[in-house]
Amino acid sequence: MSREYQLQPFRAPIELQIDYARELNEQQHAAVTALPGPALVIAGAGSGKTRTLTYRVAWLIEQGVPPDRILLLTFTNKAAKEMMRRVGDLLENDLAQLWGGTFHSIGNRVLRRHAELLGYKADFTIMDREDAKDLIQACVDDAKIDVKATRFPKADVLADIFSLAVNKQRVVPEVLAEQYDYFSHLAPQIEDISRRYTERKRTTGLMDFDDLLVLWLRLLRDHDEVRELYQRRFQFILVDEYQDTNLLQSELIDLLGARHRNVMVVGDDSQSIYAWRGANFENILEFPKRYAGAVVYKIEMNYRSTPEILALANAAIAANTRQFTKQLQPARPSGTKPVLVACGDSGEQAAFVAQRVLELREEGIELDEMVVLYRSHFHALELQLELTRRNIPFSITSGIRFFEQAHIKDVAAHLKFVANPRDELAFKRLVRMMPGVGGKGADKLWVELSSKFKIESSKLAEALEKCATRVPKKAAAAWGQFVATIAQLEAEGVCGRADKMIRLVIEAGYEDYLKAEYANFRARLEDVQQLASFAQQFATMEEFLTQLALLTNLEADENKTATDDTEQLRLSTIHQAKGLEFRVVFVVMLCDGLFPSARSLDTTEGEEEERRLFYVACTRAKDELYLSYPLIRMMPGPGGDTFQQPSRFLGEIPTELREEWNLRPYHSH
Repeated sequence: MSREYQLQPFRAPIELQIDYARELNEQQHAAVTALPGPALVIAGAGSGKTRTLTYRVAWLIEQGVPPDRILLLTFTNKAAKEMMRRVGDLLENDLAQLWGGTFHSIGNRVLRRHAELLGYKADFTIMDREDAKDLIQACVDDAKIDVKATRFPKADVLADIFSLAVNKQRVVPEVLAEQYDYFSHLAPQIEDISRRYTERKRTTGLMDFDDLLVLWLRLLRDHDEVRELYQRRFQFILVDEYQDTNLLQSELIDLLGARHRNVMVVGDDSQSIYAWRGANFENILEFPKRYAGAVVYKIEMNYRSTPEILALANAAIAANTRQFTKQLQPARPSGTKPVLVACGDSGEQAAFVAQRVLELREEGIELDEMVVLYRSHFHALELQLELTRRNIPFSITSGIRFFEQAHIKDVAAHLKFVANPRDELAFKRLVRMMPGVGGKGADKLWVELSSKFKIESSKLAEALEKCATRVPKKAAAAWGQFVATIAQLEAEGVCGRADKMIRLVIEAGYEDYLKAEYANFRARLEDVQQLASFAQQFATMEEFLTQLALLTNLEADENKTATDDTEQLRLSTIHQAKGLEFRVVFVVMLCDGLFPSARSLDTTEGEEEERRLFYVACTRAKDELYLSYPLIRMMPGPGGDTFQQPSRFLGEIPTELREEWNLRPYHSH
């Protein structure tokens, strides 16, 4: 009779340097000391996600796992460096052996070692966005596409289309149908450019940013020995911000972890807000199905916000059907209830925010510790005007203020040129938008126009018409359109009415220009339409242009002094504020159709992502949270003022969790 006798590896007792039970809360400790095997850590907002990952790496190393057998994947170099530094501090040793970094930096490291297998040399060059654009333009030139005959997307837009196709693992026509339907009829030509671009990259030893993932994945899929090498090497794989991964990234993780299955992913499904950028919400949701036997750990203790803010945040996300349910638990003492404010219109909303900000500053909260969050940039239009009037310094997270954006300046240039035909800068800005007209061409056309136009007698459009013979062939059609647009802007009943003039510019071809020029065409078009609504409040075009100039000049001045240590109120879209925290948060423009955005309401997935965005906004607040919406709003188009429905998200919050403030308008006696 025989029986199995299992040999156990001998290990000396481990002397742990760190007292994990003392330094972590119960939920963090459970995740950090998890047994080998697949694990999903759902780390709620403000719950110490980075701490958990850092201590997990330290724990593995203290258990005897060699650092070079651990792979730590993050989304930013800053996050990777910070975690490696923290682990080094905890263990008091150098962790140069640990493989830690962004997906792209690890991809680069692997590709340098095996580039030959893909037809590249190890010294391949990584292109930046500008280089990639130039190479795509070269492919368009090679293909002899007549970009005049049809409005063909610019190289910048093509780069975005190709990138989305890669990150969503879709073919180009699918991406066009989903997000660029106005180019669907050009699918065969765009696909051809994509093929040429891929081939040109290979023959010239160039890779773009996406190739670092695409080719890394191809290497693992197609070359057994390479896949085997890295599957054996990485005994433990840890992934940060897993809710933001796309299909490419999740497949890379699945392939690398297939041998040992020690994959721990950390993230928060309730903060998955980047679907438009290619992030795949299903990755985190389906993880327990893809990894049989995966253990789910929840970390719900929140160290950031007061109990009152957390109660509202928990209620705000509850309506989402597809989620890992969790309840954020407060670690802080009680504070004030979040405040809901209904305002008469967006001007009153701006006045409320500005006044409250100044009051809070008087109470000792610095401007830097406050933020105004919104769904889209144009939601802060009136607020920028109000803050400027009251001399409250502010900065915009995107770095570029609403009135400084290229598309806003393009539209304003039309009005400036009609208001003052001697405005050389406005004229040159407009003609440089035409194909084949550069700086020198614009100079020549300006000289020509100056000789033709006599301010007392001429109509501007007639003078422009006379310059047609000096226009490059490539720009002939665009010039004809330009002359017609200026004639319409000069017409009686339109000239002097800024809102009407802006709408006319959009209809007269600027919308088509935006489509070809910018990947985020819809957002830019919305901005310009909102500019027209904003212009309705000004009696004359001159008054509108004066306000625009004041706002823009103020921006230019402040951009110079942005490095000073003066405090500034922060204005930011919610997407750009993810991961940040502030003592006081204002969320504005909470109207149905604005937040949630009208486009998102077409699908359940869209609405649920918007609700997650609202949850992210609320969970940025540490001490005070203000939610506001205007009852009436200026709408693009002839309708003018329109009544607004409060955001459906506000209706989902029980009344006992919030306090309502009724605004009393100021009356002078």
